Amino acid sequence: MTSFKELGIAAEVCDVLRYQGIKEPTPVQEQAIPVVRAGRDCIAQAQTGTGKTLAFLLPIFEKIKPQADVAQALVITPTRELAIQIAKVAKSVGEAVGVSSLVIYGGQDIERQKQKLRRHPQLIIGTPGRLLDHLRRGTIDLAQVNKVVLDEADEMLRLGFIEDVETLLKAVAADRQLLLFSATMPVRIKALAQQFMSEHITLDAIEQVIVDTTEEDKLDRLCEIINQDNPYLMMVFCHTKQRAHQVTMALAARGYLVDELHGDLSQVQRALVLKRFRTAQLQILCATDIAARGLDIEGVTHVVNYDIPHDAESYIHRIGRTGRAGQTGKAVTFVNARQYDLLRRIESGIKSRIRKAHAERHKKHVEKQQKILQEIRAKEAEHKKKKKPLSKYANRKGASHKGRNTRSRRQTPAKSRTNLGHRSKLGRH
Repeated sequence: MTSFKELGIAAEVCDVLRYQGIKEPTPVQEQAIPVVRAGRDCIAQAQTGTGKTLAFLLPIFEKIKPQADVAQALVITPTRELAIQIAKVAKSVGEAVGVSSLVIYGGQDIERQKQKLRRHPQLIIGTPGRLLDHLRRGTIDLAQVNKVVLDEADEMLRLGFIEDVETLLKAVAADRQLLLFSATMPVRIKALAQQFMSEHITLDAIEQVIVDTTEEDKLDRLCEIINQDNPYLMMVFCHTKQRAHQVTMALAARGYLVDELHGDLSQVQRALVLKRFRTAQLQILCATDIAARGLDIEGVTHVVNYDIPHDAESYIHRIGRTGRAGQTGKAVTFVNARQYDLLRRIESGIKSRIRKAHAERHKKHVEKQQKILQEIRAKEAEHKKKKKPLSKYANRKGASHKGRNTRSRRQTPAKSRTNLGHRSKLGRH
């Protein structure tokens, strides 16, 4: 069986666990800890008593920065009893790594809780009602919280806390890591996870390219891609509803099977458009970011970012419409000269460089240059073949002769020139 040390838990934490009589991880800890330490969202279906508290606390303590005096992690529980139980475990482990924690629940003196919150605990454990109360009073700051745990999520649903939980999740950092632990998985809990959890998209299955273009040439470049690749289903993402409508009308005028999806459509209209797109009655769907999340449409082979996304998260959700269910896909992003700083931030967010695709005219120019270069090389080779043959007397005439059947280039000492002979002929001697 795997040990805590092999799971990457710090030695001082392992000593605390050993002192408490915990020597080996439980199955849920063995499976959840590596996932949480990797920074990924996690859903664990586990009953009470399986060790799920340490399953999320241990990797969270590894991620918290003790030198930062801000709340960095939040654990939400349905009852005060469970909150107190988790707080006891957090206190014993937190002391070993220098992380402070605070438990907040209803029934306590709220003024006393305010005083403790001013000490800036790095881990906050609490019930939804009291946490929301502090949030509305402005006495708790969750903007820097990037690790959130929902413990006993099904119980929170049963007690009617799910709307409060959604409000709290909207108050934390946008790049949060969400961990959901629940004994059962009702439909409402699955919907909550789908809404707030990042999708795990395999970017390796998606061919990502950028196309350098201008606003005037975007539509022509889009048509080039459609004509060359002939996609089965393509989604074209735009920033605004007006832009999506304009692109839709322009493509329809050129004879493509296209429709639009954005916030101005009624629910009935959206459902009809999606039905036509799913059944391949449409080839192209122009949409705003409303369609980037929550839609699972099979067969989307191409995604085009007609307008470049504002951040890496939006980029990932957009291109995640393709390359699903083990299939491959292609994502094209249009970029103009002023948007390369934004592109670099997206590349930093996905930790990868995106290949630049060249226009067809650029390819033709390169081919033309290569053809000219080949002709020049062929002429040089032909010219070398036409050189005069070596003379059979080349060796006898010496190295300075160069071996050609022409006048010898052997260097001879120059004769002294006088006019003696000339004078004798003139009879002056």
